[in-house]
Amino acid sequence: MEHLLGQDWEITPAGGETGEAFYAQNKGQKLFLKRNSSPFLAVLSAEGIVPKLVWTKRFENGDVFTAQQWLIGREFSHSDMTDDRVAMLLKKIHTSKPLLEMLKRLGKTSLLPSMIIAVINAELDDELLNYPIINQSIRYLERNLPYIHNEDHVVCHCDVNHNNWLLSEDNQLYLIDWDGAMIADPAIDLGMLLYWYIPKQNWKDWLTKYGYELSEQLLLRMKWYVVAQTITSIQWYRKKARYSEMEKWIQFLHDMD
Repeated sequence: MEHLLGQDWEITPAGGETGEAFYAQNKGQKLFLKRNSSPFLAVLSAEGIVPKLVWTKRFENGDVFTAQQWLIGREFSHSDMTDDRVAMLLKKIHTSKPLLEMLKRLGKTSLLPSMIIAVINAELDDELLNYPIINQSIRYLERNLPYIHNEDHVVCHCDVNHNNWLLSEDNQLYLIDWDGAMIADPAIDLGMLLYWYIPKQNWKDWLTKYGYELSEQLLLRMKWYVVAQTITSIQWYRKKARYSEMEKWIQFLHDMD
């Protein structure tokens, strides 16, 4: 990594599943580096959704590194997610034409409910089917599939976990970690955020701030996507042998209403 910036820079891994992100600092300068990030990052930076992109460099081996501002700030906590700025930033993302056009230029097409359930059925471990709640949940997805449709597909982050919301010291809110971004029904992001963080009695008011009305159709779509995402998470945690997290999400399926 030293050839990227020079010997004077201290470079350390930034964690994460891919191992492709790093922190770099030298004499007060601080950067967040990422290997082979998508060109989508430049548009996210221009829209003010992620910290500012400082530079992009391509190397002879084909690797592309990006450097962003390494901001002093903090991740949002679970309780922070009720902040009105979350609804405002998510609305900005979902209505951004530059973000949508860039993903289309990168070859992304709409993620359809039928595609999601096909992946679940293809990849789910047989052992997980021994859990009645997982069988029930898959039947729920299949039974309601004909009713899950929405023509207005937008850029969805697809992982609106509170750890991905960054508040800088100058009070600017960002949504980071865009590796899983898709063109899809905004109910994917809305369902995850509301089910995980917002008391159900407050959903109507939250959606009003976001710019939607709470309807039966939206409720159905949000629940459908949350059930599908939860099953996908259970499969992922099982594959990683992280059984306590797996059991937590199985319990989440039990608790859904």
